[in-house]
Formats: sequence, structure tokens, C-alpha cells
Amino acid sequence: MSDSEPLTGEHLALDLVNTRPAGGDGRIDLLDTPQRLAAWLALEGDRLYEDAGDSAPAESDLAPVHAVRAHVEAVLDALLRGAKPSEAALRALTDAQRAAPAVRELAWDGSAVTAVVRRSGPLGVRLAARLAEAATDLFTDPAIGRLKRCEADGCVMLFLPAHPRRRWCSPSRCGNRARVARYYQRHKQAADQKR
Repeated sequence: MSDSEPLTGEHLALDLVNTRPAGGDGRIDLLDTPQRLAAWLALEGDRLYEDAGDSAPAESDLAPVHAVRAHVEAVLDALLRGAKPSEAALRALTDAQRAAPAVRELAWDGSAVTAVVRRSGPLGVRLAARLAEAATDLFTDPAIGRLKRCEADGCVMLFLPAHPRRRWCSPSRCGNRARVARYYQRHKQAADQKR
């Protein structure tokens, strides 16, 4: 996995925020084109499938998703600092959900009643509503108190550790880098002491 590929596997709201990793010249936007948004939707699979439907993202779908991402990031940053989140960010996330409310559409499949969640409106608005809903679930989950930022130098990724000793967003991405850096430092110090 390279730094230009989204880190997935965390809570959906964290996966969204983690689409802005640190790069050499600041933050990188991994959802900056409709094609990259489509690729991320494919990576997220079933978590966003019904909200994406058969539509391919368009340029106009980026702004609502980016807005929700910015508000989620602002709330998470406040929570990490132990501060009160911005009322404007919380209100914007609520408004995003209202723009395309979820309706459980009932149908008969031949043997049972089924319920499928449907939203109306443009794809970006539907995605923004689903992502804001996921953020609401995350913010109100007691697990939010375990939220961490990756401890690797220069990494800005967020995660909810399943194990209290977890320190990196990804064992293969930042964990390996940190171990290699420690190994290099130990061997450099040992070499310096021999001189």
C-alpha cells in the first residue's frame, strides 16, 4: 500500500477523514477527482453501496463530500484536544443528513418483506448524508474516547485502536517505518560508540 492509496478498514467516518494524508508538500486529497472518489467508493464496498447506487461520481459530487469531510475532521480534532466541537461543524453535519434523509423502502421479495434504505437527490448529496450519518454514529459511540492520531512522524491518520497499545494507523505503513527508524538509530548509535 502506498501513501497515495486510501487507508481503509476503520470506522467509515475515519476512513473519510483519512483520505487526506500528509504528503511532502502538506496534505494530499485522495478524493480530488470523480475517478478517485469512485475508487474510494469501491474500496468501501457495501458500507456506501446503496448510497452510491449505479451512478458514477461527477465533479459536482465532490463538494458535498469534501464539506462533510472537513466538518468531521474539525469535530474529531476538537475531540482529540478535549475541546468542545464547533457548533457550526455539528450543525453542518446535521444539515447534510437532512439534505437526503434515509427512507427504508419496503418491498416483497417473493418470500419475505425486505427493507432497503434509499435516499433521493444527487449522488454527492446522498453520499454526504450517509457520511454525516456515519460521523454521528462515531461521535456518539463511547469508543470515541479511544480515538488516536498515528504516532509516526509526519502521519496525520486517525484510528480507533482495538488494542490499547496500538500506536500506528497501519502496521505495514507507519509501523514498519517506525521500526526501521528505531533499528537504524540503534545501529547508528552503536557504530558511533565504537569510533
